[in-house]
Amino acid sequence: MDYYDAQDVAAGYRDRMRRLAIFDPLYELDRRQQKDEDGTVVDMKGLGLLTLLFFFEEKLMRSSRTGEKDLAHFLKRTADASYRFSEEGWQKLARSLIQTFRPADGKKKVYTFFNWETEQNDSVEYSLLKDNKFDAATNTQYYTLAEQGLELIFATKEFYSEFQLSINQLMLRKQLEKGEFRSALKQINEMRIDVDTLTDRMAVLRHEVQRNIVSEETFDRYKELLEDIQSRLEREQEEFQELRGFVQETRDRLYEKDYHRQESRAYAYVLDIAKELEHVHYEHSRLLEQSINLKNHTLRAAQESLYSVGMESFNFEQDIGAELFGPPLPLEAVEGVLHPFLGVQQTKQWSPLSVFAEQRVQDADEKPRTAHFEEPGEEKETSRDTETVRQNYAVLMKKLLEASERGIHTLEEIIEDAVENGEGHLLEDRTFYDFWMLLHQRSPLTSTAPPDGSEEHRHVLDDALPLLGGSTLHVLERPKILRPSGRFSIQDMTFTLEVRTDV
Repeated sequence: MDYYDAQDVAAGYRDRMRRLAIFDPLYELDRRQQKDEDGTVVDMKGLGLLTLLFFFEEKLMRSSRTGEKDLAHFLKRTADASYRFSEEGWQKLARSLIQTFRPADGKKKVYTFFNWETEQNDSVEYSLLKDNKFDAATNTQYYTLAEQGLELIFATKEFYSEFQLSINQLMLRKQLEKGEFRSALKQINEMRIDVDTLTDRMAVLRHEVQRNIVSEETFDRYKELLEDIQSRLEREQEEFQELRGFVQETRDRLYEKDYHRQESRAYAYVLDIAKELEHVHYEHSRLLEQSINLKNHTLRAAQESLYSVGMESFNFEQDIGAELFGPPLPLEAVEGVLHPFLGVQQTKQWSPLSVFAEQRVQDADEKPRTAHFEEPGEEKETSRDTETVRQNYAVLMKKLLEASERGIHTLEEIIEDAVENGEGHLLEDRTFYDFWMLLHQRSPLTSTAPPDGSEEHRHVLDDALPLLGGSTLHVLERPKILRPSGRFSIQDMTFTLEVRTDV
């Protein structure tokens, strides 16, 4: 692509080198081979970072009188267990660290490099510490963090990488508002890298959850972490929705004003931005879905495994019997030990509000209705109803077999297929639900020979089972609850047809 030329890759090279340069004093300290009075090599780079963190805390506390002696006292209190120095040695160490971050001559540090954007030698000036105040009475110089020192501290902060995607979203909005479409396209590519990084971290987190949950405390900690991740991803998802709308408005505005003809290059950038943003948005949506699944399924499975491990390791004789009969325990203590194993007290109560519940009204001669399926009787009406149900079940079995040939293997898909084919009226009839419940109760089902005309047709599946031919129908339940109509709901099921070899 034309926007991936060498000049474009090196854009902002000086700014990037400036951000790298502020870390140079730490590596300068790392190269020093300083030892304490016992000959132990001192971790100068680590003490240098502690020095910057010390001045950062002093800045947060709004302390403007922090000098060399204060730093020496802090280093002694922090590293006294690791290194041995005299009072003068700690102060000399503090002075050396301060002069590394701010030279004694007061000039800023200079970092030289070759600038590949301008193809010339270049340099940047920076200072991690700066003078704050001077006490002439005690001849004491006080210091505070400079702007670059704050930048280094924030660059090492953990939230800096976690919120990088949100930062890029804000920068992308500003670039689109200013019409910097070329920079906006590069910003979207950086967002894509951020999303890929978050995806890898989510995979690592999934393995950590499955491996590290060994107690309720770690379970609560991971649960809180996943809730924070999900809330942040949801906020980023909302920002993606707004960015999509903003890009769409920008594209429509350029098209309406014929800018797509006058400035075809800018309009082409906007089209690329819309396409790349859609791709990043899709990947981020998958990331949000993974976080929800990780919270709802993986975390719950880890908790269940934790419970199973506890149950398997529980030994009644050792954990309960030995406690009761070993010492032996007093009666009050026995009640405390047995309390978790006692049943919860249940009290039957009658609510006066039940008076206002819906009542069934029926005649005195009318037979009371039952909640269960009625068994076919000897009466002609019952035989006629059974014949109708048997015919309806044969129709439903035929539709099930046709759906199986088309690759449909769940009740949910059969319901969707019925709605799409204009057969939604089947979902309003209770026969449809009774049929599936009967299949589940009698699974596995095999074909039977149709009865001859001399036999009485008593079973409602007499016409449906012969349609199976040489196959066996297996029906298993699924956890999802389906509500295809306002009157009925049923648990989702999956069915498979197994061809028998003994037929």
